[in-house]
Amino acid sequence: MRTEPRTLLAWLCARDKVTYRRFAKDFTALGVRLFGNSSASPTCGETQFRRWTGGQLQGLPVTEACQILEAMWPGYTAEQLFGPPPTVDPQAPAKDLEERVRMTAEEALEGADATASTSISDNTIEELRDQVEAVARRYHLVPSAEAYETVDRLRLAIERQRDRTQVPVQQQQLMILNGQAAALLAVAAFDLGYFPSARALARTAAVFGETTRFTPLQAFADGTLAYISYHTGNATEAVAKATRALSYGGLGDMAGRRHQAIKARAHAHLGDVTSARQAILLSSEDGSGHQDDLHDGVGGEFAFSLERLAMSTSTTALIIGDVAQAEADARRALDLIEQQPAEEQSAHVRAGAAADLAYARLIASHVDGAAEALQLVWAIPEERRQTGIVVRTARIGRHLNRPEYHGSPLPRELRERVEEFNRASPPHRIGPHIGLLAIES
Repeated sequence: MRTEPRTLLAWLCARDKVTYRRFAKDFTALGVRLFGNSSASPTCGETQFRRWTGGQLQGLPVTEACQILEAMWPGYTAEQLFGPPPTVDPQAPAKDLEERVRMTAEEALEGADATASTSISDNTIEELRDQVEAVARRYHLVPSAEAYETVDRLRLAIERQRDRTQVPVQQQQLMILNGQAAALLAVAAFDLGYFPSARALARTAAVFGETTRFTPLQAFADGTLAYISYHTGNATEAVAKATRALSYGGLGDMAGRRHQAIKARAHAHLGDVTSARQAILLSSEDGSGHQDDLHDGVGGEFAFSLERLAMSTSTTALIIGDVAQAEADARRALDLIEQQPAEEQSAHVRAGAAADLAYARLIASHVDGAAEALQLVWAIPEERRQTGIVVRTARIGRHLNRPEYHGSPLPRELRERVEEFNRASPPHRIGPHIGLLAIES
């Protein structure tokens, strides 16, 4: 007879369908990330797992084990995990129903196609296209880890359909969708701090774009490869990738805006101020009204809004030492965000612009103004603190370590807040910390 969970940990394992084998694998992997691959890294045997989930533990496990468990279920403390399970889960019925409806819809659609031997229904491809577009347009509203899981499931669904059709036009359409999914996975992997994986996924998207001759996807992938390159210290390669992204035909004005902004940042990292300023000017041009099927048609994470452009220009201006332009563009980004409907406002762009504004004020020795701007950064929930925000706040922390701030209460408080803020971010908590140390130094 099945018994009710006695701890929150047991309840979460049951809810998330976590078996002992999966638990042990995740626990060990997180232990290695947090504490290194050594004999001192905590592990959890099956007997211990049964004691933990069975409510048989007196007190709490060792500190390291508690930290791993808290990383496995962010938002819960060790005390809560070993405490009693919730009496009710108000979100469960809605979530369960939503998942059942989704699974029913997918199973019904697959069943309708089951009799086809060499092709699939065009409606199946339309449904997959709708799902890709929905994920792209909602990307800014969900944590990167959640977005990654969603897109990866979608990628597998697209792959299954590719195996079921031999019709060239359907293969073409599914490869484009597969490439879009890979591009979104690359963005999510970068936001979580997994730079080698992000690079591999962006290259996968580029291959699908090249194979299908879908140039907007090729351009987007090269743009992503460019910013991965300059974040990992390869500014020369970043300029080359951004230049190639701009060379494809069939791109709309928004695509040009995105890749000029990326190119400007790459030139800035190289110290080429003249080229950086030229790219900034080109990124701000009105264009000729051209659009393409990815940056404009799908939009969402594939788009490049004016507020995102302003945030990017602010960061580039800081790198080349133009503090006045950096502050002006950061303010403009924040003003543009406030003009958008709440459901279209990007927390990442808001926090990035606020961090740039704070840094510009610090350079101008306006510490109180920096503290005010940082209030928008502190408001970002832990699970939404992406790589771009972590890099910007780490730069602020380094600046606050300068000798002239030693002994001053407010700079010390801000520096400590930065360390705490970044320590709780997904790139530090679940990502490969070594990569972040490289770009934060």
